[in-house]
Amino acid sequence: MIPAKIVEAFQDQKKATGGRRLELGQVVDMLQDIACSRPTFICFDALDECVAEYRGKLLGSLQQILHKSPSTRIFLAGRLHVRDEVEQHLTGRVVAVSITPTKADIIRFLKAKLREDTIPDAMDNSLEEDIIKNIPETVSEL
Repeated sequence: MIPAKIVEAFQDQKKATGGRRLELGQVVDMLQDIACSRPTFICFDALDECVAEYRGKLLGSLQQILHKSPSTRIFLAGRLHVRDEVEQHLTGRVVAVSITPTKADIIRFLKAKLREDTIPDAMDNSLEEDIIKNIPETVSEL
């Protein structure tokens, strides 16, 4: 159940001319209130896709939440290049786990995506074979 304070804050912003977003500080305060009152897990996927300027602000905000509620757990997913930034902002609070897809994982993913093709006539067997052969080799080199 969403706490009434959060529902009210979002409804108040909708009423504003043009419907404004909540300020980062407001969101941090709300998350701190929630995290202090119950076990909390916060998850962010694709952290590496966040613009660097905003990523720093986000990580700083997560540090504030952890400071007020040390039992809160945060799960961040992103490419390897953001690890140092995460460790810098969340010093002493980070356990990093690297996960690398295998060639079989990549092939399985590609085949699933190719099955979802909305224009199946646009691809012949030769093109599909090239995709399945070449993309996993390229990805594993990154």
